[in-house]
Amino acid sequence: MHNIVFNKVSKTYHEKEIIKQLSFEIKEGERVVLLGPSGSGKSTTLRMIAGLEDISDGELYMGETLINDVPAGDRNIAMVFQNYALFPHFNVWDNIVFGLKLQNLPESEIKERAKAAIEMLYLKGYENRLIQSLSGGQKQRVALCRAIVKQSPYFLLDEPLANLDAQLRQHARQELIKIHESCNSTMIYVTHDQVEAMTIGQRIAILHEGVLQQFDRPEIVYDNPANLFVASFIGTPAMNLWPLITNNGQVTIGSSTLELPPYVKEKLTTPALTVGIRPEKLRLVPVERAMLHGECQYIENIGNIQNCLFQVNDMIKGFIQFSGLENKINIGDSLGINFNWNDACFFDSETGINLNSKQSH
Repeated sequence: MHNIVFNKVSKTYHEKEIIKQLSFEIKEGERVVLLGPSGSGKSTTLRMIAGLEDISDGELYMGETLINDVPAGDRNIAMVFQNYALFPHFNVWDNIVFGLKLQNLPESEIKERAKAAIEMLYLKGYENRLIQSLSGGQKQRVALCRAIVKQSPYFLLDEPLANLDAQLRQHARQELIKIHESCNSTMIYVTHDQVEAMTIGQRIAILHEGVLQQFDRPEIVYDNPANLFVASFIGTPAMNLWPLITNNGQVTIGSSTLELPPYVKEKLTTPALTVGIRPEKLRLVPVERAMLHGECQYIENIGNIQNCLFQVNDMIKGFIQFSGLENKINIGDSLGINFNWNDACFFDSETGINLNSKQSH
């Protein structure tokens, strides 16, 4: 078994708890991304798995082994650090094969593994280059190669693509998925980049201030965020969030009044409700048929996609996303906007909890 289990794991620095009662399981062979803003605790969580940070409280298992006190060198992991952690006095080839030589593998196997990784990450021709002569992106690729060739059952990556240019980053994402699928190691990947998280992760663990906010498949995290933090953090632009007051089990937005679903009425503890809807779920319609009547305040053009910031009133404002090829909108234009209530999420404004949140397994 090569799963990883957190059982109420906490980490304290100078009497400040920065990881708070983490409890979740990463399944054997799974590709999991730890995602969160700076200071959320994602890198600290990864370093606890690696044995580079002590665990203050709780239990951490790798397979059936409690590893709280197991030294890092005995955990059989491969890790890629954000700061490379390469040997500066070695050339590229010697950096890549260093760990394999310590394992006393046959020379033929060492060469085969190293050459395959070098081809994969476009380092052919760099084998004899000294580390000091490489760019940041090239150093990061060497670090990836060194981890890949180890073929460990646990593959830990801390912001590994941060220093690659956009084209290489996209290719490296594809290759990391291929690597994982071919070796079936348990992969834990730390990033603050949502695109990386959504494309690489089979499941995403979202952290905020040391607390696990949601752990689920990317599509669930996006379509059904567990709380207001996840809703506001995931997505570019983020989910539109509109605080409203319910009245006799109904809520009104613009010209539309909705009878709240029974599950919302049952779970709502106060009249305060926040409705959330993704920008791409809003539709431009003629003003006379619109639920919402707003004004365009700002436009972002991203290729053939436009993100338009609109305002209806002090409470209702947000982004609508649409094809710029089909709609020509200018700042100051009046907008008619519709949406389907089935596309909305409902949050308790006081607790922040999604009243229809369901974790998949």
